[in-house]
Amino acid sequence: MRADGKPHAVCVPYPAQGHATPMMKLAKVLHCRGFHITFVYTEHNHRRLVRSRGAGAVAGLPDFRFATIPDGLPPSDPDATQDQASICHSTTTTCLPHLKSLLGGLNNSAAGTGTPPVTCVVADSIMSFAVDAAAELGVPCALFWTASACGYMGYYNFQFLVDHGLTPLKGEEQLTNGYLDTPVTNALGMTKHMRLRDFPSFVRTTDRDDILLNFMIHELERASRADAVIVNTFDEMEQPALDAMRAILAPPVYTIGPLNFVVEQLVPDGGDGSASLAAIRPSLWREDRSCLEWLRGREPRSVVYVNFGSITTMTSLELVEFAWGLANCGYDFLWIVRNDLVKGDAAVLPPDFVEATKGRCFLASWCEQEAVLRNEAVGAFLTHYGWNSMMEGLSAGLPMLGWPFFAEQQTNCRYACVEWGVGLEVGDDVRREVVEERIREVMGGGEVGREMRRKAMEWKEIAVRATTRPGGRSLANLELLLKNTVGSSFSRRGANRSSARD
Repeated sequence: MRADGKPHAVCVPYPAQGHATPMMKLAKVLHCRGFHITFVYTEHNHRRLVRSRGAGAVAGLPDFRFATIPDGLPPSDPDATQDQASICHSTTTTCLPHLKSLLGGLNNSAAGTGTPPVTCVVADSIMSFAVDAAAELGVPCALFWTASACGYMGYYNFQFLVDHGLTPLKGEEQLTNGYLDTPVTNALGMTKHMRLRDFPSFVRTTDRDDILLNFMIHELERASRADAVIVNTFDEMEQPALDAMRAILAPPVYTIGPLNFVVEQLVPDGGDGSASLAAIRPSLWREDRSCLEWLRGREPRSVVYVNFGSITTMTSLELVEFAWGLANCGYDFLWIVRNDLVKGDAAVLPPDFVEATKGRCFLASWCEQEAVLRNEAVGAFLTHYGWNSMMEGLSAGLPMLGWPFFAEQQTNCRYACVEWGVGLEVGDDVRREVVEERIREVMGGGEVGREMRRKAMEWKEIAVRATTRPGGRSLANLELLLKNTVGSSFSRRGANRSSARD
């Protein structure tokens, strides 16, 4: 460390929007606790960020800088999410020497630039090659699991499912013949209500050599090599899964979520140049803020917000079924329709749908989701059950209904519906009648909707206590993380500064 003891964290997110968003939140929290930050994008996503937000998006601050490494893939659609199997394989096989070179370069230039030398690496849990890079530099590496704890245990149980012959599937027909409804009641750390379909989607393969199935087995096996594992969740919500994680992992597990509340608590939004930090955003799509104006003046809890995240794709037929379900439900709705939402085609809605929903529908290609969810006009969230969206939705006290598409979204959906009482599912086979019915259940005044809203507000209050109140477990875990792994004695200075602000 330099004489002033300022630590320097290099933050390495997995190259997808849903991973960069929580890593940016964590980086901002660390910055506000006194860290110099180097935030590492792949070159592809760096270019996307500049296109969506302008060159200022990567200008950074004197002590919050951006860097890039190649992802090893050939050029692809510059405005679309990369193929996940390809990026998983490529990061695993090509990125380690590039990260080593970056870390070495940062240290070699430290004396001449006044930048402190690297003191820790904070990497996405599925970028575990960063553990090797940090070890070569002689600094600790914390792995950040950006999804749910129940999702982590869903992946951990992949080997169990393989060993018991439940996956890979024996044939494509098992995707539709009811086989996926097979109960799996004895998976480690998971609810007894699990079915095979509720495990992360990579089990739905007929190939034992499937890239994504084996990638997740490989990455979780390596997690115990880290110095710490960080999770964007709170203990009260996922205690059984977290107990299982802590039992199987060698490093300590720190729950510090929901991170959106932690950011609100610790990251100032103005004065002394701090507004520049608040303005640093990782959005890879251009955000349409006019939707916030559209929400203004609408009745409280009268609007359905629809966003299937950054990776979900659907067929043109599924898009039409969702459209007419929303049109027929009778409620106003704000719908995020990405340019690449329909796989292999443009996302084109029927002209008669546009006419039928005139005045009560707003369509946008992307938005500032947290601001939308916090708007009092929003009454329910139709989602893909991605973990960022779930944490943000629950932080707003909103019930959810949804259509899980990929990865651990299926697991999150099962827990939301049967364990946490805040969700409903549309079902794999999208039908407009079901979409309409589910929206009316959640938004209406019946028992189902009332109970979901009650549970959502209850979880919000628990999350607030964990992240903003004295003695909150997530805030306490953040202090332990700083003290024991990434921050050394400097965490005390950050803690004093935070107390002074409070």
